[in-house]
Amino acid sequence: MAKLVNLRSARKARERAEKRAQGDANAARFGRSRACKDTEAAKADKARRHLDGHKRDKT
Repeated sequence: MAKLVNLRSARKARERAEKRAQGDANAARFGRSRACKDTEAAKADKARRHLDGHKRDKT
């Protein structure tokens, strides 16, 4: 005899699994540590200052 399955519970479990998978994908795509963000910001700031330091005057 086949095992009885509560359809409501199965639907909720499937939706939870889908949301978990979506959250994991978002964490992999957008999740960065504070140190990583600070390092990237510092590198961008240094590159901007370096480029601004090499600009010529318009006179």
